[in-house]
Amino acid sequence: MNKIWIINANIVLENQILNNGFLEMSGGKITVIDQMDNCPSLASIENVIDCQLKGYIIPGMIDIHVHGALGHDFMDADQICYSKMAKYLASEGITAFLATTMTAPMSEIEATIEELSSYYKNQPTAVAEMLGIHLEGPFINGAKKGAQPEEYILKPNVQQFNDLYDKSQQSIRLVTFAPEEDSNFELLKELTSKGIIASIGHSDADYHTAIHALKAGITHATHLFNGMSGLHHRDPGVVGAVLLAEDVYVEVIPDNIHFHKDLLPMVYKMTGLDRLLVITDGIRAKGMPDGMYSLGGNEVEVINNQCIQRKTGSLAGSVLNMNTARKNIEEWLTLSIVEQMRLVSLNQAVHLGFDKRKGSIALGKDADVVWLNEEGEVEKTFCLGNLAFEKG
Repeated sequence: MNKIWIINANIVLENQILNNGFLEMSGGKITVIDQMDNCPSLASIENVIDCQLKGYIIPGMIDIHVHGALGHDFMDADQICYSKMAKYLASEGITAFLATTMTAPMSEIEATIEELSSYYKNQPTAVAEMLGIHLEGPFINGAKKGAQPEEYILKPNVQQFNDLYDKSQQSIRLVTFAPEEDSNFELLKELTSKGIIASIGHSDADYHTAIHALKAGITHATHLFNGMSGLHHRDPGVVGAVLLAEDVYVEVIPDNIHFHKDLLPMVYKMTGLDRLLVITDGIRAKGMPDGMYSLGGNEVEVINNQCIQRKTGSLAGSVLNMNTARKNIEEWLTLSIVEQMRLVSLNQAVHLGFDKRKGSIALGKDADVVWLNEEGEVEKTFCLGNLAFEKG
């Protein structure tokens, strides 16, 4: 693989910005990071990108909750569609993701899992990397189903999950389920024994039950405020339990649709930088014009960035662009570019156990880097050192 140099760049490292620096990418890894004063002469060398000190070089963003994009959905069980979605995600500055499923007939979930596991083992280059599967449903509570089809919701079942896990070739990384429906927390115990992230979501648990579930091994909360019992002064619910916990990672969809933007500072004060995870919850309408789309076999109408299930009036995912989400948290929380990277990249990598190779720009890590121009837009995206997106 040819070497690529990025020069005259403001490089966002894990805890600081290296101004007027350069980096070298080779063999899919970051092999050199240094000041421009120490840069070798590259006048006669190809594959040199001169940032001219404009914008920032940031680590690639990681979306751990995305269902689809560009007219496709991971539940389509089509590897050609998967590669198209992965290519599109790079345009948002996403270099890695978890392919997210949803509640459906078990036969459809099984078919999806098998296709995803096959794709996972033989991924194309120059696209965002699939890090595994996020199983959202079918083991949820119908009272908080949101856009998940109620007729296919199942009680948590260890044997059914293990069948899916085997079909996934052990690539399921995260499971969203309702622990109050889980008899004696049997599924929760199974997830923790396998090192799979157990997430409370689409759950109507009261505060007491939620606290017990957190103590039993829940370490993640799926799309905070949405699909869970809310904060009430006599029952803090799932929202209260996860915000008060000290070791639970919390997903947020910062689009000012799934929750009011003025709530984000409150959430941030309780979670700090280390427990907040920005996601998009994107559906097949992401990157597409307004109109009618399908999700879980139901019609979804997209108008002015809102995705509404026609049948129930429920919100049905989003069309949020990950870089727009980053800009929103920059504005709403007044975060520095270094701090933003924790919420869109590093926290995800740490939580998934991929931080030795992803989540920040450092020597030896994957060459997943994004050039944000002076307007904060994605200029170029590199996935494992391959150019995956170039503006224009």
